[in-house]
Amino acid sequence: MSREIVFDTETTGLKPFKGDRITEIGCVEVIDLLPTGKTFRRYVNPERDVPEEVVRITGLTTEFLADKPLFAEIVDDFLEFVGKSKMVAHNARFDRDFVNVELTKLDRTPFEDKRFIDTLLIARKKFPGAYNSLDALCKRFSVSLSERALHGALLDAKLLAEVYLELNGGRERKLNLEPSRAKAKKAEHQVAKNIKTEIKAITANLSDAQREEHTKFLEEVGDRPLWNKFL
Repeated sequence: MSREIVFDTETTGLKPFKGDRITEIGCVEVIDLLPTGKTFRRYVNPERDVPEEVVRITGLTTEFLADKPLFAEIVDDFLEFVGKSKMVAHNARFDRDFVNVELTKLDRTPFEDKRFIDTLLIARKKFPGAYNSLDALCKRFSVSLSERALHGALLDAKLLAEVYLELNGGRERKLNLEPSRAKAKKAEHQVAKNIKTEIKAITANLSDAQREEHTKFLEEVGDRPLWNKFL
């Protein structure tokens, strides 16, 4: 099972080493190239004005971002979501540089280059000489752009996840993966069933005093002890 994070950033400009900052991060979790439904999105206060030409592209104004958290306040959530997974981005160097500048400012370890998969480079190899922007690839693979009135990090990450699947075999690859997913779910269900059977066998021979002691123990564990899941 291969977990990857497809992600995108929106920024105040194009130059992370000359003062431009992140205004939004969007991430989509994919496992074996298929989106799981888990996403991460944060708007970020860039601590500077957003140029009007950028506002026209992203819709994110200085006023809108003024009360949003700083990168320092969202970095732990971001790193937890990403984990140790590979990062997939379109023109990955751009997004990597912006994130790494922010991490470096906080004395955090920057991401290594080898961690990134660049869909722009993949597309250029597949379609040499063609226009390989995200929009162009969406049109080539019939990925709907109907919701994309403005650029948004999470929306673009979702679009890129679809493009990434297509660049790796598309619908045919998806069909090949589905039987494996079905088998995994079936196996998981069987494991849960076996555990439930064993728990019932164990609890059947408990005395009233033992049951009461066990119930008190579960209450101390918390609101949702794993044991209850199988009762």
